[in-house]
Amino acid sequence: MIHQYKLGGYNIVLDVASGAVHAVDEVAYDIISEYEGKSRDEVVSAVAAAHSDLPRADIEECYDQVAELAAEGSLFAVDNFEPMAGKLKERTAGVVKALCLHVAHTCNLNCSYCFASQGKYHGDRAVMSYEVGKQALDFLVAHSGTRHNLEVDFFGGEPLMNFDVVKRLVAYARSIEKEAGKNFRFTLTTNGVLIDDDVIDFANREMSNVVLSLDGRREVHDRYRVDYAGNGSWDRIVPKFQKLVAARGGKNYYMRGTFTHANPDFLKDIETMLDLGFTELSMEPVVCAPGDAAELTAEDLPVVLDQYEKLADLMIKRDREGKPFTFYHYMIDLEGGPCIYKRISGCGSGTEYMAVTPWGDLYPCHQFVGEEKFRLGDIWHGVTNTAVQSEFAACNVYAHRECRDCWARLYCSGGCAANAYHSTGSVTGVYKYGCELFRKRIECAVMVAVDRAFRAAEEADDDDSDN
Repeated sequence: MIHQYKLGGYNIVLDVASGAVHAVDEVAYDIISEYEGKSRDEVVSAVAAAHSDLPRADIEECYDQVAELAAEGSLFAVDNFEPMAGKLKERTAGVVKALCLHVAHTCNLNCSYCFASQGKYHGDRAVMSYEVGKQALDFLVAHSGTRHNLEVDFFGGEPLMNFDVVKRLVAYARSIEKEAGKNFRFTLTTNGVLIDDDVIDFANREMSNVVLSLDGRREVHDRYRVDYAGNGSWDRIVPKFQKLVAARGGKNYYMRGTFTHANPDFLKDIETMLDLGFTELSMEPVVCAPGDAAELTAEDLPVVLDQYEKLADLMIKRDREGKPFTFYHYMIDLEGGPCIYKRISGCGSGTEYMAVTPWGDLYPCHQFVGEEKFRLGDIWHGVTNTAVQSEFAACNVYAHRECRDCWARLYCSGGCAANAYHSTGSVTGVYKYGCELFRKRIECAVMVAVDRAFRAAEEADDDDSDN
């Protein structure tokens, strides 16, 4: 299977099975579109009729080049990966590499679109005790097999409402990692309200990554991200975010925005983040209950897709100006990237990645917390609900019927199980709205990568000519 599209002035051909990406001229683009199921003469004749200004011999030469690419497996490659589906999870069964610690099921903001019900996850407000967190870390070490690097996310609600426990848990992890032969990598996600110098110093010393919640423009951010008195938080948090990032010294961080029905024109929000000095950016579509006022609608879709394309253009423009920035969903490696086993297996929720509640319950990920039927077990007894875990272990790109004919399947790996469940009632369903967004993001990401590759080649040629 191939996927052809035109974007940013490039004619792009993506070969699904091989992962090869080709930027071609109009003749090659047309030949590739006609290639399957037709003879050489039929294809050449059809393309010659559309390019009457070109000698037939040139078109024949181009056809032969396309045929050579097909013969070597970088065009029209066959997807033979289905027998591998599930093999990675079989090999790593029982091995956990990451936990999302819900250290606070409470929050100091009252965001109306919050999928976590203002941090309560449809249950009671609570904070995690040090003893529960310590047991969670011990559980992770005990079930991590031979893995050296272990990931721990401090999440909520708002985790800084339980900051002392966060600090004590990090100290405990550091105290055991050498003897255990492990390396803990921590991430903190925060709305920023409680950031102070102590938080900044600690986060920049101990956190491999920090995720900072900012929705962009003041009016957009303050529409939803308000305190319990109804006051917006933008003015309180932006200076704190700027101070933290400035002190971070180049270490990883992300400004994480959310776009909703109120701001499908989210490029303006990204531009605001850039104007504020932030260059590591993420802008996520809202996750909320169906019918919520924030929910993205069918009418929003063309606006959002157009915004993704304009975002790609902005990235290229800033690249050329020497002012690059990172957008999370456009991070793509055309040279390497994940192995095929990982690409067809999905995110690992419920198997190698789990969420831990303040009470020590285990769930497949943070988006399933509070839904009792998905409770896997707890950090003292391990996974006891093996039926649910088996359901998640069986999640792979080929388990989704609709994915089989999708050109983006080896990039999304079947998509998000939580989005699938909440939109279809099944973890192997398909969240079609999300599919539309994902496919556009991949098209844009590949186009940006192609532009960067061409520009790098041009710069290399210039260097050679100077020498």
